[in-house]
Amino acid sequence: MADSFSDDIIDDAPAGPGADVKMAEGADDNAAAAANGAELPFAEDGPEEAAAPRITFLQYLASPIVTLLIGTGENETILTAHQGLLVQSPYFAEACAEFIDDGSPRQVELPNEDIDAVGCFLEFLYTGDYFPRKIPGQRSLEKDTSVPEVDASGVQLLKHAKVYTLADKFGLRHLKNLASSKIHCVNSTAKGEIAYARYVYEYTPKDDTTIRAPVANFWATRSHTLRSEAEDEFRSLCLEFPQFGYDVLTRVLDEKLKRERNEKMHPGPSSARKRPRHSSTAAAA
Repeated sequence: MADSFSDDIIDDAPAGPGADVKMAEGADDNAAAAANGAELPFAEDGPEEAAAPRITFLQYLASPIVTLLIGTGENETILTAHQGLLVQSPYFAEACAEFIDDGSPRQVELPNEDIDAVGCFLEFLYTGDYFPRKIPGQRSLEKDTSVPEVDASGVQLLKHAKVYTLADKFGLRHLKNLASSKIHCVNSTAKGEIAYARYVYEYTPKDDTTIRAPVANFWATRSHTLRSEAEDEFRSLCLEFPQFGYDVLTRVLDEKLKRERNEKMHPGPSSARKRPRHSSTAAAA
């Protein structure tokens, strides 16, 4: 049916320039090539790659159990997870590659990691998200009755910041982006924001603008109003992390320069210089 339809179009088409005739002939040749199973000139080289078989959740659960040792000494916590899920992280894929199938324990030590952040990481592996989840269509999170609505201490901000740095270490980009998006959904105070800024500038690399730039922008645009609420903490943060003070100052100066350029390009009526007016007394003198 496809061949007859193509023939009808070509037969019914009005006679035109030679170029039109060649296009019709080319279409005919392509149809014949397709019918013979030959590759078209623009086809990919080689056969198409077969789609990878889908791994079912049951297969993940049937994988070996790995023990995670978080913390040290009296603060050590033991958690377990399925290896099939853990190896989605390059960090754990490398660690699990060292295991030997001889019945010996499969353990990964995480002495310096935050237990709550690891819990969020595991929750993400098993469910694709972690609590509190974002409310669809809103810039807010599910209500958590265990914490106040306004983060006065920075605890809620630090929770997502620690998940962010852990996801970066474990190589899970999606979890990293998810944690970053949740940070912007937390209502906090000046002191809470300073606690969060201190963590960011201590535990993230200098070139990580994804999380650092919003912190510097926040304080560059609001420090004149928020500094009074936590002036001592703000001063201490600037002295402890000079890079923070420099980033904030750079953005303040950039914004000032931008305003000056806009005023030069679009001067207002009040910006024009006026000749000085002399009083009649001064003129008479």
